Amino acid sequence: MAMVSRSYSNLLELASGGGGGEPLPSLGRRRVPRVVTAPGIVPGLDASDDDDDAASAASDHSSHAPRERVIIVANQLPVRAALRPGAGAGGGAGWDFEWDEDSLLLQVRDSLRAHHGRGDVDFIYVGGLRDDVPPADHDHVAHLLLEGFRCVPTFLPADLRSRFYHGFCKQQLWPLFHYMLPLSPELGGRFDRLLWQAYVSVNKIFADKILEVISPDEDFVWVHDYHLMVLPTFLRKRFNRVKLGFFLHSPFPSSEIYKTLPVREELLRSLLNADLIGFHTFDYARHFLSCCSRMLGLKYESQRGYIALEYYGRTVTIKILPVGVHLEQLQSVLNLPETGVKVAELLKQFNHRSRLLLLGVDDMDIFKGISLKLLAFEQLLMQHPEWRGRVVLVQIANPARGKGKDVKEVQEESDAMVKRINDAFGQPDYQPVILIDKPLRFYERMAYYVVAECCLVTAVRDGMNLIPYEYIIARQGNEMIDRILGLGPSSRKKSMLVVSEFIGCSPSLSGAIRVNPWNIDSVADAMDSALEMPEGEKVLRHEKHHRYVSTHDVGYWANSFLQDLERTCLDHNRRRCWGIGFGLKFRVVALDPNFKKLAVEHLVSAYRRTTKRIILLDYDGTLMPQTSFGKSPTSRTIDMLNSLCRDKNNMVFLVSTKSRTTLSEWFSPCENLGLAAEHGYFLR
Repeated sequence: MAMVSRSYSNLLELASGGGGGEPLPSLGRRRVPRVVTAPGIVPGLDASDDDDDAASAASDHSSHAPRERVIIVANQLPVRAALRPGAGAGGGAGWDFEWDEDSLLLQVRDSLRAHHGRGDVDFIYVGGLRDDVPPADHDHVAHLLLEGFRCVPTFLPADLRSRFYHGFCKQQLWPLFHYMLPLSPELGGRFDRLLWQAYVSVNKIFADKILEVISPDEDFVWVHDYHLMVLPTFLRKRFNRVKLGFFLHSPFPSSEIYKTLPVREELLRSLLNADLIGFHTFDYARHFLSCCSRMLGLKYESQRGYIALEYYGRTVTIKILPVGVHLEQLQSVLNLPETGVKVAELLKQFNHRSRLLLLGVDDMDIFKGISLKLLAFEQLLMQHPEWRGRVVLVQIANPARGKGKDVKEVQEESDAMVKRINDAFGQPDYQPVILIDKPLRFYERMAYYVVAECCLVTAVRDGMNLIPYEYIIARQGNEMIDRILGLGPSSRKKSMLVVSEFIGCSPSLSGAIRVNPWNIDSVADAMDSALEMPEGEKVLRHEKHHRYVSTHDVGYWANSFLQDLERTCLDHNRRRCWGIGFGLKFRVVALDPNFKKLAVEHLVSAYRRTTKRIILLDYDGTLMPQTSFGKSPTSRTIDMLNSLCRDKNNMVFLVSTKSRTTLSEWFSPCENLGLAAEHGYFLR
């Protein structure tokens, strides 16, 4: 199948039918098979088929309409793999697989199928596995995953995966996107060209895997997060009309931070090869648009309520919507008997002594602000002695996703601070801070949510953070939880949140107490306010939050994104597309079907046929090259304008950004020339 992805230097020649004399292939005249096993070679697809064949194909398409299909691409597949004990490499028979219920990608599928009218959508996942699979097992494992889980694995060599994930992603992109500049080797990794090459190579491997399963005229491709930011370029280069969305789950930094990245333009141009780019908050989207404006000279505009960029004739739409939680999963965990047992155990541990529980749940990394939270709690106990012996901070520290010296330092600092606080304020039967740094089962975490009086999320920078949403759902509870808590059927639920203003979920939680996590006194005061707040106020804030969280779940988020992607891609097939540029500077130029080159012979013919003519001329870049050092018009330009103006049938106007004084001085010899200075503000 010959797809148009060549680079052309003369776009106007191509638009007029040039470019080697080859006609533009006709795409989509016969339905592409659902699985393309040899990318670029589709037997039976011939642009020269006659009309009868085309009609037959159209009839077949209508009578056997394919299911809508979405290819979801992410760094990791939503499955867990395990090698059975004693099983050796070879043949793949020793591997077991199961769905990863905590994966956002799986929650997207389940929620969409259950509640958003997409029960017939076929979801295919492309991504990597957490475990190393020996090369001898690749074929069998790939077959098992595709047949049993609709997953296409990307097998990466261990060294390449380490340089890609722990190298470029975690040492360079992740710190920079969280506002950490590599001012020294200890503060984020300095840019390493070899790590960047590994990042690009892995993105290319992902693209090759997508090409094995994609039907480009029908499928939608949804790429997730910063691990795969150059993937859109590889897909757009192969299929100019691919229907492609990208969602960034991390923050996008301000232009002052982002522009320090040596490959800043490559990443921006790659993202712009998507049709729809999604962000959790308006701030993240605003920063991205500012980078496009300052570094690429692109301007955005609002089109019927949507923010859009025009990029070489293509419309790239910006989507702003925070992700939600999977309600069904949270409610099913709350219904588990072991959840109730754990809740009763925690009530016995804390409530029978009339102690209030403050809860923090964070990954053990430098951006989650665990040490700042501990400092604020220490300040609370120092400034408010009445809370000593009555308030306990339980800090659940999940294992860090990355590794390195900074993670070890955070762990050591947290341990030292917990010991200091407990030594200073502890009593024989009272431990002010309980640090849980071992992995907890999800039902155990939900039980802590249920009994916590207030949840503290004080990250110094985080893309979204769904901990507050999970806490709200847990505090809403169910009949079993209410019985354990001793609540009646008419009891109104309550909850309190203290959240950092630097996390993505903060704008959606208007009832939370927002804090600057760097201001220790402010966070301590917020903890005190949360504990002292009247019960009625806690109820009202909880009900407001619960209404939002329960209606804006992960299915709502995913369905809204896919609807916008479908809308954005509606005009794909009616536009004429050409690929230009090399490497990561590749982009697609999209033109209206009626676009034609302005041929000189047609222009001369029209000029001679008419008796009244209006001629509007631009100056910079038209009459005078943009790169010219001397901006004043040449004598040849003056003679040409005078020649046009002497014809009484012509009305000639020159439009420029120059001041009226400058234009009047330059074009004083052209008495009959109309001038529009300063973008048309002054006319002569």
